[in-house]
Amino acid sequence: MNKHLIRFRKRTVSAVAALAFSANLAWAVDPFPVRDIRVEGLQRVEAGTVFASLPLKVGDTYTDEKGAAAIRALFSLGLFKDVRLETSGDVLVVIVEERPTVADVQFVGAKEFEKEALIKSLREVGLADGRPYDKALTDRAEQELKRQYINKGFYAAEVVTTVTPIERNRVNLTFTVTEGDVAKIKEIRIVGNKAFSESTLRGLFQQDTSGWLSWYTKSDRYSRAKLNADLETLRSYYLSRGYLEFRVDSTQVAISPDKQDVSIAVNVTEGERFTVTGVRLEGNLLEREDEFKSLIAIKVGEPYNVEDLTETTRRFTDYFANFGYAFARVDVRPEVDRVNNRVAFVLQVDPSRRAYVRRINISGNDKTRDEVIRRELRQTEASWYDGNRIKLSRDRVDRLGYFTSVAVDTTEVPGVPDQVDLNFQVAEKPTGSFTLGAGFSSADKLAFNIGMKQENAFGTGNYLALDLNTSKFNTVLVFSTTNPYFTDDGISQALDLYYRSTKPYTDQGGDYRIATAGAGVRYGVPFSEKDRVFFGAAAELTRIIPGTSIPAVYLAYADEFGYTSSTIPLTIGWSRDDRDSGLVPTKGTFQKLALEWGPLGDARYVKGYYQFQFYATMFRDYTFFFNTDLGYGAGYSGKPFPVFKNFYSGGLGSVRGFEQNSLGPRDVTGSYIGGNKKFTLNGEFYVPVPGTGNDRTLRMFTFADYGNVFGENEKIQPRGSVGLGVNWISPMGPLRFVYAYPVIKYAGDKIQNFQFQIGSSF
Repeated sequence: MNKHLIRFRKRTVSAVAALAFSANLAWAVDPFPVRDIRVEGLQRVEAGTVFASLPLKVGDTYTDEKGAAAIRALFSLGLFKDVRLETSGDVLVVIVEERPTVADVQFVGAKEFEKEALIKSLREVGLADGRPYDKALTDRAEQELKRQYINKGFYAAEVVTTVTPIERNRVNLTFTVTEGDVAKIKEIRIVGNKAFSESTLRGLFQQDTSGWLSWYTKSDRYSRAKLNADLETLRSYYLSRGYLEFRVDSTQVAISPDKQDVSIAVNVTEGERFTVTGVRLEGNLLEREDEFKSLIAIKVGEPYNVEDLTETTRRFTDYFANFGYAFARVDVRPEVDRVNNRVAFVLQVDPSRRAYVRRINISGNDKTRDEVIRRELRQTEASWYDGNRIKLSRDRVDRLGYFTSVAVDTTEVPGVPDQVDLNFQVAEKPTGSFTLGAGFSSADKLAFNIGMKQENAFGTGNYLALDLNTSKFNTVLVFSTTNPYFTDDGISQALDLYYRSTKPYTDQGGDYRIATAGAGVRYGVPFSEKDRVFFGAAAELTRIIPGTSIPAVYLAYADEFGYTSSTIPLTIGWSRDDRDSGLVPTKGTFQKLALEWGPLGDARYVKGYYQFQFYATMFRDYTFFFNTDLGYGAGYSGKPFPVFKNFYSGGLGSVRGFEQNSLGPRDVTGSYIGGNKKFTLNGEFYVPVPGTGNDRTLRMFTFADYGNVFGENEKIQPRGSVGLGVNWISPMGPLRFVYAYPVIKYAGDKIQNFQFQIGSSF
């Protein structure tokens, strides 16, 4: 037998035998210099990957220890099922058997999740297309899929994996899911409560037993994360009502044998109710003790309230931040008298060190240009750290509407104790849309709209929009663009081209129209963070298009001044907005004052408008809203106020319970023609819909309306109504339903108790 062949057979080490090298070597090989290294068995793995992992190089001396290390190194790559070392003369031969590669991953029976979401979850455990197949990895993938389903309440979900080998050492993976039914919360018990009823405490929870809106809110699905949030809410409820030593002792979650029902039991110890007897300040108060005392929200003589304590510490740290102390600390030390159920607090304050802002970093803005964000910042680099300016900067960036979230954190500069960096982390949202949709309202009937809108065109922060809307009474075509920073100091410029064809309310139908085409430019000048003054000019051409059932007042105006009127309206206005939200406000005010003046052209008039809105949080999740709309118009230079500039009232947006635009003066034909004077008062009280969880946009409300429109020298006869309503910004668009009962009405009024508005783009 050939000498080299004998040596070849004896010098073979497999991955199975690799462990033997670390202890008692069963296949000992005499050391020899490696003249060459050859790799066999590769299909997709690059040879360079193998050579880079080997602890042996050409010219090295082979030993059994180095051989074992080579096998372990290659096996640890996770790319091979088996690794063997053989020798042929002085050539080291590395023989590998690759693991199959995952060619495709499919899901059968998965309805609760989108495929992309499941693929993402599997990728996080290391399983994805193109990666080596591993049975242990597949087992982890099954467990991850089950975890995803359990998080959504599908406790009976089962996952079975099918592995199908295909050509070129690849496999297809199919995860067959049997979802089953979602487990519902059958019962929530709170044990140990004495001061408050169990129903009151259960009402604090986001999770609840099945209700009439559970199909939407999914509040009857158990979630550990939601339960923890509910327990924090429960704890906060007690701590804000004097129960200083309240605690949650335990929670038990039981699942029925068929995995369809979940029972939750929460055991609590309320403790005694404590009264606050005093607050004392200690530490460095920057010689501003009186200012700090004025910031104390803790109420002496009243039951302990953790919210007051939290608010006080927040005010202190914010006040310190206004002077550049970014790392101020406020330690609270309670002095508890359990005999008399009293507690006093010592607030130990330490401003630490003053800091400058070295650099402001912005991340997450892949589309939006840096300058669009930086021009909203009120905190500047190389200046004192100012908490108020930082908060204002964050709020201004958030109000741009380009981001789903805006977060700011402060990091110390290594080695420089008096400098910090600010990091603004934003998450962009799509700001452009193309819509083709329809809607239906009790006033305009079926309406169609098509539009293109880009709130952040090309990342510049400019607004660009084209809208076309048609309905029974109105047709609107508008092109507009706004540059919020036409100048560097924040003066905005808006350009508008528009065509509006309207048909004011009439009982007789008809095909007459009031058509207005125009173009205008407006500028907005900021005078403070909340106040802005607007002014602009436009050129308008209004035509009275005669047709059947045209009101006599339009014919009379056309006979005297013509069917076509041109005007150059000049506008000036002011607005102030300090509401806490533009979507669902709960506190704050909004005011707007606008004046339109037509000094040139065929129509000469002055038209003014004022709106005031007030929001206040009355109780937890309950909001009071008050709205005032006032309008007045008059003609001058011997001309009357143009009839086509009249105000209208009645229906949604004014006095509900009456048909849209049906209030105010009528002409001899019986048509409603509006008036040059208007006032509307609306009061609403919003309450959350039970079982809706965190959906702030779904709210019930009661309301009272009062107002009307009237003409010159006309007796004021206001109308009034009360009623109930529901507002919801649903996935299909805004929905509004009201039932109104007129309480102040007159003969001939058009009553419409039920009114609604449905739909947006879809």
